[in-house]
Amino acid sequence: MAVDIKNLIAAISPEYFCDRTVDEATNKPLHKKVMEIVKEKGYLAAAEAAKLRASEYMDIMDINFSHGAFKLKGLANPIEQHRLVYEVASQSLEQIYFWILDYVNGVYGSSEKLIDNFISAPGSGHFAEMQGRATRMQEEAMKIFQTTGVLIKSILNIIYDLKEWQIRLALYDDLKSDDKRKRNAARLSLKQIWMDNVDIKRGNSSIKAMAQQFDYVTLIDAFMAADSLEEVEKLDLNDRVKRILLQRVADFLKWVIESERESRKRFEIEKIYLRSQVNNVKLYAQWAKPYLKAAQQLGQNLKPTADVVNLFNTSVSELVLLAKGRYDMMQDVAAGELPALYKKLKIRKYTPLALIEFRYRSIPERADQRGGYVFVGLIEVIFTSFALNDDELKVLTSEVAKDDFGDIYQMISGATDESLMQIQSDIDELLGTAGEKKEETAEKMKEDTNPFSALFSGFGGGQKKEEKRDLSKGIPADTDYEKPVRNLVVLKSRWDCRKLYDDYKKAHGMAGFPPVQF
Repeated sequence: MAVDIKNLIAAISPEYFCDRTVDEATNKPLHKKVMEIVKEKGYLAAAEAAKLRASEYMDIMDINFSHGAFKLKGLANPIEQHRLVYEVASQSLEQIYFWILDYVNGVYGSSEKLIDNFISAPGSGHFAEMQGRATRMQEEAMKIFQTTGVLIKSILNIIYDLKEWQIRLALYDDLKSDDKRKRNAARLSLKQIWMDNVDIKRGNSSIKAMAQQFDYVTLIDAFMAADSLEEVEKLDLNDRVKRILLQRVADFLKWVIESERESRKRFEIEKIYLRSQVNNVKLYAQWAKPYLKAAQQLGQNLKPTADVVNLFNTSVSELVLLAKGRYDMMQDVAAGELPALYKKLKIRKYTPLALIEFRYRSIPERADQRGGYVFVGLIEVIFTSFALNDDELKVLTSEVAKDDFGDIYQMISGATDESLMQIQSDIDELLGTAGEKKEETAEKMKEDTNPFSALFSGFGGGQKKEEKRDLSKGIPADTDYEKPVRNLVVLKSRWDCRKLYDDYKKAHGMAGFPPVQF
């Protein structure tokens, strides 16, 4: 994870969370510059230039009681941030993480782990243990990929065979066409195939071999011209040639019937085998993905730092947790914070968030013989509050996935899925799945009379497909009606973040904020 999540949020919502200092190079406020970078290069590039707005103290209770939502006091100072650093010697670092995790899941409602990186000193036992595990994961994945490579080669060979059978079957179809020219062309092609592959096995008595002799020089032309035994009788040929021709034309007519039946049967069998091999590759890909992902996670993904000395038994890890709270606008309408008009307005949903960043500098100590470790040392926790709407939250999730897991997915998919994607169009064509997908989509668009399938289908039950909006160049600004809502959510997120920080300190015997006086 190269990007700083706080700066990424500042790039996603620069109007509220990005620093407003003037950039000397462009002589523009930084948040305006970030907006331009988003339009040109995207959010991840803008995050490199963005800087989080400074947090200033705010008497949240006083503002809640003395100012209304429309004064927008929260938007003028939208960030609550607290930093906690202390040495942990009496308890493991895992206890701190899980205390905060359980707290945010209970108070906020849900949480999501965005970053989980670590680095160990090369001279430590923890480094050797992690590298050994990563190597075992890689070895298991490579064993699966060896089998996958053989299967993909097999799929390619089957596709080439099926394409040849398709060409052959097209000749049989044209032989039954209403177009006389197509019938004649197909018949001539099949006769050529019969002479090259069937009759040639007769050796010196084959049509091609006999046509080299002076007495049978017209045999090939006569065979190509005669389409039935009756036509052979009508040809102006000597009896010797005619007798040979009658026998060969009769053999050809029987071969056409039998070969068509066997070719169609062979084509269907090959299709079944192709489908089986494709499913096998997908199955092996699913088996390989956990090993590859585990190997990536066990790797040293954190940037080198002065805290890690090669000879010392130390490790540094980073964790970023995103706590997602709940906000019900209707409660503020009922309380009089917002007018009743808001019941009828279509407003984006806003969510109070807390970004909790952990940084551990620890001394790994083996806890048991199975490879478990206990971590004690220095911990730094930063609590930061945000308030984002649905569009911003969607972009944040998407961009974090791009930056954090892009390399992992590229490695996994590149080794399995992309190999099939190059030949996917051929597979769909040969297995008939392309047409089936279109028919399936068309059927789903029709009214679904089954109440259970209508309940779980995105198309059933008369529901309209949700229109996707392009948010890649920036997110629409808040309307005048949305700003007061965001203001209230900002105040709530600041209060919840402050309470999280205060409750943690008091629960661990540290000095906290004085009690709130009403």
